[in-house]
Amino acid sequence: MTNCMSKQRTIGKEISLTGVGLHTGKDVTLTFKPAPENYGYAFVRVDLEGHPVIEADATYVVNTQRGTNLEKRGVKIQTSEHVLAALVGLEIDNCILELNASEPPIMDGSSKFFVEAIEKAGIVEQEAVREEFVVEEVISFIDEESGSEITVIPAEEYQVTTMVDFGTKVLGTQNASLKHISDFKNEISDSRTFSFLHEIEMLLENGLIKGGDLNNAIVYVDKELSERTMEKLRHAFKKDKISVKPNGILDNLTLHHPNEAARHKLLDVIGDLALVGTRIRGKVIANKPGHYVNTQFAKKLAKIIKLEKRNYVPKVDLNATPVKDINEIMAMLPHRPPFLLVDKILELSETHVIGLKNVTMNEPFFVGHFPGAPVMPGVLQIEAMAQTGGILVLSTVPDPENYLTYLLKIDNVRYKQQVVPGDTLIFKLDLVAPIRRGLCQMVGRAYANGKLVSEAEIMAQIVKTKNIE
Repeated sequence: MTNCMSKQRTIGKEISLTGVGLHTGKDVTLTFKPAPENYGYAFVRVDLEGHPVIEADATYVVNTQRGTNLEKRGVKIQTSEHVLAALVGLEIDNCILELNASEPPIMDGSSKFFVEAIEKAGIVEQEAVREEFVVEEVISFIDEESGSEITVIPAEEYQVTTMVDFGTKVLGTQNASLKHISDFKNEISDSRTFSFLHEIEMLLENGLIKGGDLNNAIVYVDKELSERTMEKLRHAFKKDKISVKPNGILDNLTLHHPNEAARHKLLDVIGDLALVGTRIRGKVIANKPGHYVNTQFAKKLAKIIKLEKRNYVPKVDLNATPVKDINEIMAMLPHRPPFLLVDKILELSETHVIGLKNVTMNEPFFVGHFPGAPVMPGVLQIEAMAQTGGILVLSTVPDPENYLTYLLKIDNVRYKQQVVPGDTLIFKLDLVAPIRRGLCQMVGRAYANGKLVSEAEIMAQIVKTKNIE
């Protein structure tokens, strides 16, 4: 995991759109609402008592029949993928999605109308930085039954390629690629869902296509169109006449792209992988993708990310020239040996700092803690962490030498491993909120030997020294 330098984004104001639900055939209203930092995406069922919330999380996927369907405590959301794809495609990090039914409106079967609504609401930058899962090795999921495979490999940005082959002459083999997420709106968002005639026949037989009219699905005619089926289609889609175009699709609409099917599958991949809950920096290659393989892959990625967060160790070059050496640290901090507990600053930004302390047997506290079994006291690990955080806070004022940093509160302190002479301690502190009126809230973690050794939530305040005029 890494913090990328870009900030999180939400929408500027709430906006609603109404359309027909594919499953219910009834009018459905979807309202996009701004959400706070680190919220992610969540659906809210405003038609149900208590307005239950279903987060856009891969663990809630219950089935992938005709879309990606979520369920939490008996509350369902159907066909979530087109709306989620629009949010990812416009690089929105946080959004509340209110629905007065179990599904968003199908609109034209693409993400186009959702993209237009979000853009109309405006996009607002937030203070918190984005977290990214940086892909460093190949990760794959294969569905042996269908032969579908989805893989992610290292890349400089989020990219997606889809390869579609349904073994039918009418569709053939199609590929689609998205090299930059910023191209989603123009290249992918208007690509509509598609079905084959044999699927439509089955859905008509079972009364499962209430909200589908011929404006929100491309129908590939993969078999002979009988008069009985033609009659059913005319009735279901309220058309006087239906025929097949030379390119093998029903004449209800015109393709937006020759490879619209592959582009729509790419749209689905982006929407389904939104359920990972973390931005991805890597190239996704999906061969014969479908909602099942997409969401299984999303679950796998989410587990890997969770494990990586738990075992995360900052990658630092100990031989690189430090951002601040010991003399520059002493110019900022009032602490002096033997109570100066940070030797170098390796990274420093507006929102985080990484510092280092070499722990040697010369530390005075080892004399009494403990004779014959030297261990660095946990409270001094937290003090060293706080001093590193002090550099982050003091770097926000032009004259840090005229300020002191006081600890106000320490919460959720945990010690995981012993720290002994010879260890190199790496401290990483991240702001959890912008610094206001000299008050600073940070999450601090200390690492040694490739492991987390201690962590704490720290609140501190910088105060100008009184003897300064």
